[in-house]
Amino acid sequence: MAYKVLDSRKAYVGKLVTVTVDTVEMPDGKKAVRETVIRGKNAAAVLPIDNDGKIILVRQYRHAYKEMLLEIPAGVLEEGEEPEQGVLRELNEETGKIAEKLTYICTLYPTVGYCKEEIALYLAENLKNGKQNLDPEEFIEIERYTPKEAVEMIYRGEIRDAKTVAAIFAYEMGHK
Repeated sequence: MAYKVLDSRKAYVGKLVTVTVDTVEMPDGKKAVRETVIRGKNAAAVLPIDNDGKIILVRQYRHAYKEMLLEIPAGVLEEGEEPEQGVLRELNEETGKIAEKLTYICTLYPTVGYCKEEIALYLAENLKNGKQNLDPEEFIEIERYTPKEAVEMIYRGEIRDAKTVAAIFAYEMGHK
């Protein structure tokens, strides 16, 4: 199917995102308007498994939902940073852990309906202690759960973050 962008304009440029408004010609020849949120940089996230086999999760405030949400450690990649470097940095900053083994899971598009963002997912194992170093605007609580508990929490609606759900299910499917 052919889609053609006839016009594109930036409706908003902010600190974290840009919003574009595009006029698109649809396959049937009709025109439609599409709004896209563009994240300036890609992100990376990591599912850390501690030496007891538990998943380390972080609980932090997410303003869009005005809730403390349970997630895997994640963050935006710094300029020139590869995803592997980014997840190792984020893991140490948010949890104070250093991974001796890092395995790529996949790259996902978390919100395809209106947002252009990519998040590379990794599994971190063989953890050792490092030093937590939170950003000035981060206030994080660390929690640990067995994979079975984490899956049950997803089904109860206690874990709703897409990257976290995807990483937990990928881990469960790959370790059966």
